[in-house]
Amino acid sequence: MASSSPSSSSAVKRLSNLSNHLSPTNSNPLVKVSAQVSQALSTGLPVVALESTIISHGMPYPQNLETAKEVEAIVRDNGAIPATIAILDGVPCIGLNLEQLERLARMGKSAQKTARRDIAYVVATKRNGATTVSATMFFAAMVGIPVFVTGGIGGVHRHGEHTMDISSDLTELGRTPVAVVSAGVKSILDIPRTLEYLETQGVCVAAYKTNEFPAFFTETSGCKVPCRLGSPEECAQLIDANRKLNLGNGVLIAVPIAKEYSASGSLIESAIQQALTEAREKNITGNAETPFLLARVNEITGGASLASNIALVKNNAAIGAKISVALAQLLK
Repeated sequence: MASSSPSSSSAVKRLSNLSNHLSPTNSNPLVKVSAQVSQALSTGLPVVALESTIISHGMPYPQNLETAKEVEAIVRDNGAIPATIAILDGVPCIGLNLEQLERLARMGKSAQKTARRDIAYVVATKRNGATTVSATMFFAAMVGIPVFVTGGIGGVHRHGEHTMDISSDLTELGRTPVAVVSAGVKSILDIPRTLEYLETQGVCVAAYKTNEFPAFFTETSGCKVPCRLGSPEECAQLIDANRKLNLGNGVLIAVPIAKEYSASGSLIESAIQQALTEAREKNITGNAETPFLLARVNEITGGASLASNIALVKNNAAIGAKISVALAQLLK
């Protein structure tokens, strides 16, 4: 029988590597992966990526540090290894220790809010950067972490049809094969247009145990989702299929906030409208707008929105960890 040609053997090799699309690769000299995260990835243990903008820009010290530690503990309690991602002194760090977490928490807003476009600059100038969803996804994919937990992703801003203010989180989901577990899209944004943009990017949007896309502070948005998932195992099967098909894009798994922490929709919307008006009057735009709006909504609601924000992040962490465990078991 004739031996296989080089081209056919190359094709076989590509097929055999298909399921390893996010295989661990810690060889980049610019990136530092913690020993615990590196060992977990190399042995197939479940790992959950966590962003750092919520620490630096989401709330004041020491509440931000306590929340970060609690979220990491929840991930561990549910069977996975947490990997908080940030850039410290120009070095992208995958998995922070307690000293690094505290340092970032004390920095607060002096750390640069770092999206994908900012990564090279922050690294080249040896600055400190807190990663947004897009940057966290980029680094998670680089080292082979398939599941990432956050509070809520960015999206199309209200009046985005005029300003073209669209978060890079959406294009990142369209080109980076990482599953993002969030409480939907921040409700300060235009949710229907965000979902339309995600469809254009080819991103599978699924809701966890519901048919409706959640609206961050509240359980419902009035927008239906094309895909409903009922368990961590179903989520893992979707992620696995997306990877094995080599679609090249991410998956968004939207988890509604728990009922007991859900804020009043009318209260939140009223606060959002007031905050939006103030942002326009003060000419606050770009990546400064979201932190300003979230802070003002929290002030207007007397702290209710921040309490909801913390609760939903913790809930997402528990579910995201369970999904990561289910995925690790499936891959074994």
